[in-house]
Amino acid sequence: MEGKYLSERFFSRLESLALHLQADLTGYFGGQHLIKKYGQTLEFADFREYQLGDDIRRIDWNLYARLGKYFLKLFNDERQMHIHIFFDCSKSMNFDNEKAEYALGVATSLGFLAIHNTDKVTYHLMKNNCVETPYSTIVGKTMFYNNVGKLKNIKFAGETDFFSAITKMVDVGVNDSLAIIISDFFTESDWKTAIDYLLYKKQQILLIQILSPMEISPDYSGRYNLIDAETSFVGDVRNIRIKITRSMLNDYQTFLQKYIQNIREFCISRGVNFISTSTAYPLEKMIFKELLNIDLVR
Repeated sequence: MEGKYLSERFFSRLESLALHLQADLTGYFGGQHLIKKYGQTLEFADFREYQLGDDIRRIDWNLYARLGKYFLKLFNDERQMHIHIFFDCSKSMNFDNEKAEYALGVATSLGFLAIHNTDKVTYHLMKNNCVETPYSTIVGKTMFYNNVGKLKNIKFAGETDFFSAITKMVDVGVNDSLAIIISDFFTESDWKTAIDYLLYKKQQILLIQILSPMEISPDYSGRYNLIDAETSFVGDVRNIRIKITRSMLNDYQTFLQKYIQNIREFCISRGVNFISTSTAYPLEKMIFKELLNIDLVR
């Protein structure tokens, strides 16, 4: 499981973090996430008056001695959550080996973090207009170690249709999970509607955009044949021969920053977390700093 971005020391550091998810998610019985519903933990939450049929063992007798009324002690409940990691397998995600390896490092790190916190994890590989779930749902570190190494065998091809891929799923669940989407979001597909679909399913959502330094600040000059990495056929209108000038590069960077800002503003309007990062940014910093900044880990 070790690689350029992953090491035993890094995984040891991950064990010091805990996922902090929304308290209004319902989840499953057994786990470490405190939710708003009352349950069986030892963490006190509130009192309420005794009602016929309540368990008398929960009566606070000290409060009865002072007020002469019966009140029950209520405690917070803890639940297990389902972490869905959607991984964009389009051709642009393999723009260079660095980008693909970095993205896989992010997916592996987040999966390990979830498993360490007793949650269950499912990896969804988004390919064209469908989602593949080759490793089933992962529960426990043994199963995680046995399956996560297979991520390096992912084949990148075509262009991902986010809306078709995500809405075709039948096992997303409702109000029980965190959905993480890892992509460069270089797509013409309706990814915003896909996000709205997940919100309709009452999921907490995190988008992670991964770009290479050359995508953020290209240094090309002169004449080039620009070929769309995700083009499905020769002669596509997106493939052109052009002379690249400094003003064109400046326009590209301005457009890219506006596009990233558009994603960020959309996420803010929907209450969705968003991180945009470069493969030049150390993965360890991305996990320990950026996830802390959005309060997803503590």
